Amino acid sequence: MNKINLSAFHPISDIQDNIIFANNGNVVFCFEGNLPEIYSLSEKDFEDMHGTWYQAFKSLPVGTVIHKQDVYLKKTFTANQLPNNSFLEKATHDHFKGREHLDHRSYLFFVLTKNKALNNPKYVNPFRSVSKHTIPELDEKIKSFGNAVRDAISFINNNRKTTYRPLNLQDIQNFTTDYFNGFNEGFDTDILLDKKNVHIGENYFDVLAINSELCFGESVQSSKTNDKFTSDDFVFHQGFVDGIGLTLNENHIVNQILYLDDKQKWRKQLDKKVEELNKSSNFGSQNKVILGKIEHILEQINADDNARIIRGHFNVMYWHKKASELEKITSKIKTEFKELDVIPYYPRGEERKNYMLNSFCCFSSNFSNADLFVTDLKHALCLFINNTNYKSDKTGIIFNDREHNIPVLKDVWDEDKKRIKARNFAIFAPTGEGKSFLANNILRQYFESGVRLVIIDLGGSYTKFAKLYPEKYTVLRYESGKNLGINPFFISHENDLTPERLEDLSVFLFELFASDLKVSKAQSVSIKKILRHYYDSTLNNHSLDDFYSFIEGYQNDLLNTLKIHPDYFNITNFLHVMSEYVGDGIYSFLFELSEDQTYKIEDKRLIVFELDEVKDNKEILSVMLKLIKSAIQRTIWKNRAEKGIILFDEFAKQLKFENVLESVEFYYQAIRKQNGAIGIILQSINQLPNNSTSASILENTQVIYSLNNEKGYDELVKRLHLSSHDLNQLKSIKNNLSGPRKYTEMFIKIGKESNIFRLEVPKEVYAAYLTDGKENEEIMALYNQHHDMEKAIKAFTLKT
Repeated sequence: MNKINLSAFHPISDIQDNIIFANNGNVVFCFEGNLPEIYSLSEKDFEDMHGTWYQAFKSLPVGTVIHKQDVYLKKTFTANQLPNNSFLEKATHDHFKGREHLDHRSYLFFVLTKNKALNNPKYVNPFRSVSKHTIPELDEKIKSFGNAVRDAISFINNNRKTTYRPLNLQDIQNFTTDYFNGFNEGFDTDILLDKKNVHIGENYFDVLAINSELCFGESVQSSKTNDKFTSDDFVFHQGFVDGIGLTLNENHIVNQILYLDDKQKWRKQLDKKVEELNKSSNFGSQNKVILGKIEHILEQINADDNARIIRGHFNVMYWHKKASELEKITSKIKTEFKELDVIPYYPRGEERKNYMLNSFCCFSSNFSNADLFVTDLKHALCLFINNTNYKSDKTGIIFNDREHNIPVLKDVWDEDKKRIKARNFAIFAPTGEGKSFLANNILRQYFESGVRLVIIDLGGSYTKFAKLYPEKYTVLRYESGKNLGINPFFISHENDLTPERLEDLSVFLFELFASDLKVSKAQSVSIKKILRHYYDSTLNNHSLDDFYSFIEGYQNDLLNTLKIHPDYFNITNFLHVMSEYVGDGIYSFLFELSEDQTYKIEDKRLIVFELDEVKDNKEILSVMLKLIKSAIQRTIWKNRAEKGIILFDEFAKQLKFENVLESVEFYYQAIRKQNGAIGIILQSINQLPNNSTSASILENTQVIYSLNNEKGYDELVKRLHLSSHDLNQLKSIKNNLSGPRKYTEMFIKIGKESNIFRLEVPKEVYAAYLTDGKENEEIMALYNQHHDMEKAIKAFTLKT
């Protein structure tokens, strides 16, 4: 037959749930896989998955055909999943829309064959004897086979790295149509078969196969070295046949087919081949080579009591609109096979046609002995592909994959806490590697999705991006000798004086005047009594200065009035220590009574505290953090339903001060009760003191970002308990800052999952994130001219 019209010769008689009843009498159970991301697996992961496949398949009934089919199709990125509202969102959406990438679908079929012997003639035309069967019932044989298949799938799914779900009727119908329509889009066509070409619609097809045990070289294994990323000091692994998976970057299908036969029959077949070759080995060196290979296979089988002899077939189908391009693809695939020490078979004419038609799941039991290699199941499973594309979550922050730089959404908030229990994050990178750029990218997207941000910044890295949202941000900048305009004692109404508010104020006061002492319950109760008495006695103009004057004025009888024992509150000590912050004390300017600015931040969703001028003064910085904490408690944490992030940037210098570190730890403890996250940015993890406070912070940080670090990652691995594969991933980071697609690479670990991602942004986003240099100065000059950051960025990008 040189022409097949699928409507006249349909291979499927009926579909019930995920079960195909084929016209040739075969019954096929159909599943689609959700595989781990490419580059995310270690050498041990590959070994574990190989072991999982083996355990799942070894006890399936004799006569089962297992067909794993990986379909790779060139697609263009639609950008439908990306937000497209704000200026920077639109720029990102338009930048990536239409980018070419390879889409991967992994299917797993279990075939209960009508022909139990699995012994077919050389060529089987699957359409020749098609006749309409009556739709069969699920008889006992099919039910029993179905139970065995479900057990195998459950075992695979328990591995947790890989899950397979049953295909539904629509999935099966769509795939069948696509397959026999030659993956042409927009029209239906016939399959044209002749000895020279297989031609379906606009596409020309070809095949390379492993169809004999003689195709294999010395050995196969579950993984091999990935030469692209491996270096002198580390080895990066990939699956054994990954080179003909995603990285091939062509339209193709990889078929991995296993026939689970009666193992004794095929062991005898190998023994017989050895006997024949022994007789003829004197007639040529080729016979000796073949004899050696088969004896090697038999040795391996005989040495392993658990060996499960199977027959197998492996082929790669590929296609292109230009017949001339097929030769280039053939050459690429042959090169990949050569790397594996495999010599593929190149079928022609009738045989190529046979391979292509019988690589459809309903017909994969049709291969003859001449098309199949005999080997151990463990050996054959090394030819399984175990990974797929980077996977996007439904919502999240946009990064890019490592293959095509297409956007990938990663849910680093994890609302349902499936991957992480604490959504706090840390960014590690030396100066100049782009940590502020990365932080801008993360925070900007959070902000545009409705999260409220508080940035405690010592480097002025966020003002420019904030200016894109003029009505929604405020910058509170510390200037020498001036206050921040935050009055912790300010209340707009007596109802504001809740127990929680009194608790917060008491903690604030103790941190100021007894920062080195552990506060007892009696002391805490005492200060809250005094605070309540103060607010009851003073109706307005509440401030630290006024509170101090109140205690000073009533010091003789205050404790008696409130029934507080003098041991519980030392008034003299309090007045002495706090005198630094009131009147003519050296830090009184921090608390000078002025219009309270808290109202300025209550309605703002992006609040930047710029403390650049204070970064070298331990005392002032400590007080500033306490004031900021007070403001956050009164505003951002009022509404627990609202998502919020607090970021400490450029904070390394201050972390060596113990009181600052403990102040930050407070946020980590308090954030647990809030719908929020804390981020810290450090040049090196060594900038966090190696003590219990830091350990607590790191323990509660479950999203890790690391950019390139030429000094290495040993301390990061040690203190974050990273795996050896995490370290290999870190060492494989490579940036590309030239050419049309500039990107930086970064390691991201979310809970236990890790991979390398890229960050490529359109020129508008790049301009918004720049924090220093000549280009930044140009943009700020344009902003001063236009008084509109969006206009300034547009003007800048038109010039570049």
